[in-house]
Amino acid sequence: MRNIKLTVAYDGTDYYGFQEQRGTGLPTIQEVLEAALSKMAGSCIQVYGAGRTDSGVHARGQVVNFDCTNWPVPTERLPLAINGALPNDIAAVKAEDAAPDFHARFSAQGKTYLYRVYNHNIPSPFENRYSHYMPSFLDTAAMAKAAAFLEGTHDFKTFQAANSPVRNTVRTIFQTSVYRESNVIHFSLSGDGFLYNMVRIITGTLLEIGQGKRSPASMSDTIAARDRTAAGPTVPGRGLFLEKVYYN
Repeated sequence: MRNIKLTVAYDGTDYYGFQEQRGTGLPTIQEVLEAALSKMAGSCIQVYGAGRTDSGVHARGQVVNFDCTNWPVPTERLPLAINGALPNDIAAVKAEDAAPDFHARFSAQGKTYLYRVYNHNIPSPFENRYSHYMPSFLDTAAMAKAAAFLEGTHDFKTFQAANSPVRNTVRTIFQTSVYRESNVIHFSLSGDGFLYNMVRIITGTLLEIGQGKRSPASMSDTIAARDRTAAGPTVPGRGLFLEKVYYN
């Protein structure tokens, strides 16, 4: 088995998430990747992704693995070969040989997600696909202070989408940061795993803190509540990026 670890970037705007939705007619990143790879191989190729990003969500560092036994293309040249078969909104960034038992999802030790908010009284047409627009003033320092309460191991049930079937809602957040670059505020979260919509709900809660609707210290009580209604809204997917996946 020639197991390839492939780092992929994509603009998720025109896709209904990463995971295949066969029979629906809805385009997904996984299906487009598999179609391109299968065409190159002349046989059916299945890819396994590290993260099931939602509709409209982007990635700079998604990781997939697949078997390309008997392919004549050297590993270092695979991205160039693969990109020739992909649309312009998906790109293979890096290819590496992996151990036969490597699995993009189950071998992952952690991920970093980034959420971008465009914060100015005049919207930018160039940011519309890649950020959530908020015209009102946002207190970056207050949001950064609140985000620090998320670090460590907690039960993050408050920040899980309603009706999610996942029962174990304990996760560890390694690092958080909230910072502004010009008119864009960046919310970065690194952890060992994330619940469905967790980053988007956390960001919605932090935005309410930035608007003065909640205090930074209230984040501690919000976590402890273990109740989705205690948190803020789920912000749109278009501002979210899967930045990096970590492996041993």
